Amino acid sequence: MECSSVAYRNSTMAPRVLPAAGTVKRIGVILFSGFALPEAAAIAEVFQSANAFTEGEQYGGTRYDVSLLSAAGGRIVSSSSVFVWTEGIEAQRDSERFHALFIAGGGGAIDALRDEHLIAWLRRAHRRGELVFPIGEGRALLDVAGFGQTTGIRRYGERTGEIAQTGAGKGSASTSLSPFQTAVAVVEEDFGAEVARQIADWVAPSTNTRFTAIVRKNASVGVSEKIKASAKWLETNGHRPISIDDAAQIAGMSERNFLRRFKVEMGVTPSDYLLYVRLDMSCRLLVETDLPVDKVARHCGIGCGGRLAKLFRKHLTTTPTEYRMGKRG
Repeated sequence: MECSSVAYRNSTMAPRVLPAAGTVKRIGVILFSGFALPEAAAIAEVFQSANAFTEGEQYGGTRYDVSLLSAAGGRIVSSSSVFVWTEGIEAQRDSERFHALFIAGGGGAIDALRDEHLIAWLRRAHRRGELVFPIGEGRALLDVAGFGQTTGIRRYGERTGEIAQTGAGKGSASTSLSPFQTAVAVVEEDFGAEVARQIADWVAPSTNTRFTAIVRKNASVGVSEKIKASAKWLETNGHRPISIDDAAQIAGMSERNFLRRFKVEMGVTPSDYLLYVRLDMSCRLLVETDLPVDKVARHCGIGCGGRLAKLFRKHLTTTPTEYRMGKRG
């Protein structure tokens, strides 16, 4: 069994969450120089998590294919000075509709308003009837492209709130939701409320573990944008084999400088942080799902049940099975 994967090229974040065979629903995220990285990363993380959670025949083999797009393609710099690799919008054939398009926010949206090529492409997307979700300042791009006011409300579940959209499936969605909530709402429409709830709890848990406070420190005010971005990258990719050098490149630092800065700002080394990310995921999956211990370990990048059990005994003085039973009470 394969989980979805995130590909990387030239030491920068690449554009795709690669789907397995089966029905593919295309998700596009429009970026521009100076876009807000954490919000775009949150969207990709939700759909990547959905791919992991919906493995199996009961979901019809439906997978999300997430593409990061920009007007010209290539490297795009975020507001936190982290480079992201994107596909050019012209490489997208008009006949291949997106299931949903997200327009990034960030201070760079002001300059992007003058990109006539991008605005024209957004107008074509509107005519194709694609559902478009602006993020923060991304709303201005949709306004310039001539998107009309929303005319209807659809409720996508208790956890995700409301999404506004124009009639006949066209137009733009409400900007009142966070990017995370909006992405979860799309998943809920596709897979139902229970799957959306599990993904929401996995990505942004409502129940904390003893590792959650460490993992969530990446949102602290005292942490620099580059270290935040690298910590978020470790959190997003903790389920797969990665190296600390990869995270250093995301932060745009030498490995030596990155190790020093990360320890000073986050209070733990990058390796320990990655371990806590994986243990946090493992604890929540043990409590919130009935997955076998060995499968929980694989889902969380730990490899096998035996290694997970060894880590639990070291850090929690219990076994994964005992932890599950105790938390379910």
